[in-house]
Amino acid sequence: MKKNYNKLIRDRIPEIILTSGNTCSTRTLSEEEYESYLKMKLQEEVLEYFEEPSIEELADILEVVYALVELHDSSVKYLEKTRKEKRISRGGFTKRIFLESVNIND
Repeated sequence: MKKNYNKLIRDRIPEIILTSGNTCSTRTLSEEEYESYLKMKLQEEVLEYFEEPSIEELADILEVVYALVELHDSSVKYLEKTRKEKRISRGGFTKRIFLESVNIND
């Protein structure tokens, strides 16, 4: 029986499939395809987290984010630096503040 997936997978999945006694068909994505499929993968992982909130699902999200960082010729170190700068300038989410409305002065 053949099951089609047509999605981006982790690097060791083909090896794991072969070790289980099965075979698979894969190809290497172009740079443009890779970016597109990484974005789809991020959506997939976030939806999985919504369905089953867990540290494992958050780790999957981070793995995709780290791949996107590399795709943008950056580093996790720079990502973390940027995150910290934004936290200092705009804050985090620890106070659970929910914005209901803003009165705009003309």
